[in-house]
Amino acid sequence: MKVTAAALAVCTSFLALSIVLAQSQNSDKSPTGAVPKYDPAIYAELQKAPEKARNRTNPLQNDPDAVAAGAVLFEQRCAECHGDAARGGKKGPSLRAAEVQDATPGAVFWILTNGVVRKGMPVWSKLPEPQRWQLVRYIKSLGGTAPPAESPASKP
Repeated sequence: MKVTAAALAVCTSFLALSIVLAQSQNSDKSPTGAVPKYDPAIYAELQKAPEKARNRTNPLQNDPDAVAAGAVLFEQRCAECHGDAARGGKKGPSLRAAEVQDATPGAVFWILTNGVVRKGMPVWSKLPEPQRWQLVRYIKSLGGTAPPAESPASKP
């Protein structure tokens, strides 16, 4: 009986310790389901794409494998900043916002290629061009969902 009680006490202690450690590791993370604040100024860089760049079309637009390949690249290179399924994260905005979804593929490609270094977006020009177009295809496939509460349409 004493052995069982001691084993139970040890297990309970380990369980409590595990919970405390898990909470301390997650304390710097935003709450599950939290959506980053919507700020239309973040997307102003898309408007800075030169006309020639904006007018470029995605050569992989009709490639049935481009979205899946872009999703893999996104997880490897972009999700850390832009969050799961491009909904936005600590460092990068949502790529589902209307400003991104309404931008031309060429403008999105231009941003990927040139980055926005002063705002933390790296330059991806060394990523092969077909992979950048796959990323564009994936991003554009996400459609859009209006940001909650602070979308321009919801303001009076």
